[in-house]
Amino acid sequence: MATALPMASVAASAVSGASVVLVAARFDADYLHNSKPVYPLLARRMGEHGRVLMRVLVSAQGTVDAVEIRTSSGSRRLDGAAQEAVRSWRFQPARRGEVPLESWVLVPVVFNLESG
Repeated sequence: MATALPMASVAASAVSGASVVLVAARFDADYLHNSKPVYPLLARRMGEHGRVLMRVLVSAQGTVDAVEIRTSSGSRRLDGAAQEAVRSWRFQPARRGEVPLESWVLVPVVFNLESG
């Protein structure tokens, strides 16, 4: 089973003497209905498993503009399946106050043979 784990952070910054909250982009909100990555059949047969950590550029509209592998699972098949799935995901974009903005977010995907 392939699983995406949430990784988000919140920070505050001072602008013109007022505190404006910066909220990181999110992919784990239930209403987004992001599909889980498909576990490649050959990878499953070969016993490949692991965690892929991707750096994803999320647009202000919540779409994916870029996907980079930050840490490989050790399998090109698993890395590719994770990238392919994440490219089609929708995100809740980062916000500075009420204004959506482009930002990078780390997205971990775990491929685990015991779970599926």
